[in-house]
Parts: sequence; structure tokens; C-alpha cells
Amino acid sequence: MARARDTLSGAKHRRKRPLQRWRVTCLDRDSNERRTDLYVFAGGSVTSVRYRDEILHPLVRPFIATMGTDAIFMNDNARRHRARLVRSYLESETIPQMAWPA
Repeated sequence: MARARDTLSGAKHRRKRPLQRWRVTCLDRDSNERRTDLYVFAGGSVTSVRYRDEILHPLVRPFIATMGTDAIFMNDNARRHRARLVRSYLESETIPQMAWPA
């Protein structure tokens, strides 16, 4: 009797992507740490549109607003963070950004 196979014959193997996680963390002048809850992207790729709609607008904008005028937002140089759409959104919301050289 043939042994049952774990995969269907002819099925392509998909590489599992790690979960995409995101959180805002900051230090205030007194070195007190503040942070948002951890956000986990549900399935699919994180594009600049998803980043703006799921992170920047609902999480970053209110968080920066509560921090006051001394807050500076810092992204890494991920492609979705540098997208024109994201830069335009941050400028339109007057969210100051840290210059981050390549």
C-alpha cells in the first residue's frame, strides 16, 4: 500500500512569509517610553497604500499629534516607506520626518 503524501502532486510549494508586524515607539524628553499596540498585517504584501491606510493614518497621525511639536517620525529606508505616496501623505499631515541617509 502506498504511503499518503503530505503534499498534493503537482502543487507548487509556496514560501511562507513571516508575519509583518509594526509598532510606534518613542522616547519623550524624560526618557519615558511610549508605544502603540503591536499591529500585525493580515495576509498579503505590505504596499505603500496599505502602509498609509493601515499604519500612518489610524496609528501614526494620532500618536504624533499627542506627542506635540517636538515629535519627529523616523522610518527606515524600506521601499514602501520612501514611496512618493507616503512622503506626500506625511507632508500633507505635517508630520515631521527624520532625514535618514541611504
